Amino acid sequence: MADKTYNVLFVCTGNSARSILAEALMNDLGKGRGFRAFSAGSHPRGEVNPWALRTVADHHYPTDGYRSKSWEEFATPDAPQLDFVFTVCDQAAGEVCPVWPGQPMTAHWGMPDPAAVDGPDQAIRNAFLDTFITMKRRIELMLALPIASLDKMAIQREIKDIGTQ
Repeated sequence: MADKTYNVLFVCTGNSARSILAEALMNDLGKGRGFRAFSAGSHPRGEVNPWALRTVADHHYPTDGYRSKSWEEFATPDAPQLDFVFTVCDQAAGEVCPVWPGQPMTAHWGMPDPAAVDGPDQAIRNAFLDTFITMKRRIELMLALPIASLDKMAIQREIKDIGTQ
């Protein structure tokens, strides 16, 4: 299983904030551990929220290549075969998702939208930081799972539980 690369898709409605943060975190934290992340939206905004990129940069993660895109890109036969799909907003969790090739495991890791915070810059920065920290903790918990030695039902149970933490 060491040669296996697990493809992870983080889905949100706009694909501009939470899913972008999750993609950046998983790609960095999962690097060398067999994880590759993507993000997408059910109704992509068309641009990445600048606060998301600033938060990623502030934590010394790469900021290149992120774009707001439709989840339809990952439902085509030539798309990467997904192993995990996580919804990170409540609205996307309630929508009818495309049929993902390969029948990936899914879980809801919802959290408040930092892009919805209206107020002074410090309030917005704090909202993005809270989201970043929560997502980082969840991804670290997932990466700590002995995935290669767990059966599919055990993995499914564990990733659902992580979304409550």
